[in-house]
Amino acid sequence: MAHIPITQQSDIEPAPARDIQHYMRPGLLQLPSLPPLSLYVHLPWCLKKCPYCDFNSHEYRQGVGDAGGNGVPEQRYIDALMADLEAALPLIWGRTVHSIFIGGGTPSLFSPAAIDRLLGDIRARLRLEPDCEITLEANPGTFEKDRFRAFRSAGVTRLSVGVQSFNDQHLKALGRVHDRSQALAAVEEAAASFDTYNLDIMYALPGQTPQQLEQDMLTALAFKPPHISIYHLTIEPNTYFAKFPPAIPEDDQAYAMLDRITALTGQAGMARYEISAYAQPGHQCFHNTNYWQFGDYLGIGAGAHSKLSFAHRVVRQVRFRDPGRYMDNALVGRAVAQDDDVRRVDLPFEFMLNALRLRDGFALQDFMARTGLPLTAIAKGLEAAERKGLIERDMARVRPTERGFDFLNDLQELFLAD
Repeated sequence: MAHIPITQQSDIEPAPARDIQHYMRPGLLQLPSLPPLSLYVHLPWCLKKCPYCDFNSHEYRQGVGDAGGNGVPEQRYIDALMADLEAALPLIWGRTVHSIFIGGGTPSLFSPAAIDRLLGDIRARLRLEPDCEITLEANPGTFEKDRFRAFRSAGVTRLSVGVQSFNDQHLKALGRVHDRSQALAAVEEAAASFDTYNLDIMYALPGQTPQQLEQDMLTALAFKPPHISIYHLTIEPNTYFAKFPPAIPEDDQAYAMLDRITALTGQAGMARYEISAYAQPGHQCFHNTNYWQFGDYLGIGAGAHSKLSFAHRVVRQVRFRDPGRYMDNALVGRAVAQDDDVRRVDLPFEFMLNALRLRDGFALQDFMARTGLPLTAIAKGLEAAERKGLIERDMARVRPTERGFDFLNDLQELFLAD
């Protein structure tokens, strides 16, 4: 669930075709170097759409997929992904990919053979770091014995398991397709198959008490997971829960739950290195950290986002959202629906929106390198944040304080363009 959110779009016409010279033309920014590059691959199908989910996910339909009849057009979709990637290659030519994240949807609906083909086709087209982190999102509802081990054999190095809760009552309220016993079996298999993996856990669920939240966390921590991602259940627009909102814990109780999560993970040796991420030493997620540090990422797949840097500009792209339309357009080299330069005036906020999520904050040098802007662009915001006790800083680094972490939205808003 940590991948980049998907925005609404009209999906009418592809963005204008542009060659590399368009991106290399003179502009207002001066980027001294390019940041690390990651690859995000979106596989958009799910067994069932969850009532809280605002990601670009689509329920699969039995029998409309490939010959295997699993309802997912695996081979055509991978053909489209590779056509999309090949059309994007000139924009990232010569750059090394440090991490790959296969998100969704429910990527574990795809067969291990399809994931093996996908990663082989990517390796044939991109230069990967020797220790490239390759994460696959998986849900217990698609779990069967040895399936996770087969993903490992296909080249996945890190699994992210969408547990959400170990409580059957709460899983049902969240519309999940798995139950407690399937969640426990899936985590056991993940722990046996992968050296590093993540568990997604949600809190402030409909009817959840502090004691039930504690029980969920103790169950998760009993597996000694290398990484846990924590999500407050929020009611997002255009979801089932937005139309029919459930009764969820009040804000004060939700804050207390988060404090308890932080205490329990700390006792288990996990550090809260980002606002919603806790890890054992050496198990931080590189891919998500690259997002938070305003690194670059190429996103391929239905509705996927990209953020790419060039010498004089930072560009954001969005692929077609509907899977059928995406495949049709990608296969003829026109997968991009939106393609825009990030406005110079918006760069400080975009950088801070990510970097201030990190417990360790950011180096001032990185702000200049990633945005191509001088430090004067954020001087006013930094002064206001320091005055309010939301950050601490020295000549080299800016970090959110405990208060800054608790009031992160207020801190980030100080850097909005006037």
